[in-house]
Amino acid sequence: MFTAGIITVSDKGSQGKREDLSGPAIAEMLAGVAIVIKHTLIIPDEKDQIQEAIINLADVEKLDLILTTGGTGVSPVISHPDATLDVIEKEIPGMAEAMRHQSMLITPRAMISPRRSGNSRTLPDNQSPRKPQGRKRKPLL
Repeated sequence: MFTAGIITVSDKGSQGKREDLSGPAIAEMLAGVAIVIKHTLIIPDEKDQIQEAIINLADVEKLDLILTTGGTGVSPVISHPDATLDVIEKEIPGMAEAMRHQSMLITPRAMISPRRSGNSRTLPDNQSPRKPQGRKRKPLL
């Protein structure tokens, strides 16, 4: 069974001024695919807090999958795509492209979505894939 954490990045949500709808929607989507949500967070769109949350969930909590959601799209104040890029070891552009593609079925504005995905930290031995090269990285979205 895989474990996951969901980080909602929202200034108003972190202040209790807006209900988080995207975090629970992601949790609901994962409910039927053998992924246990261990942590959900709502934090402000501040680069250092986003990085700290991602690193904590990956390296301290040892989660298999970390998903971020929220932000304002393309704007001067959005931080989480850059925060994610700064803490991953290797970017996996195909995952972000697939997410963007699915979102474009709903709205053409998705093409300007600044999504990022990549790998972080070494897998623990008890969750290692069969092939040696697969043991080196863990997914981080």
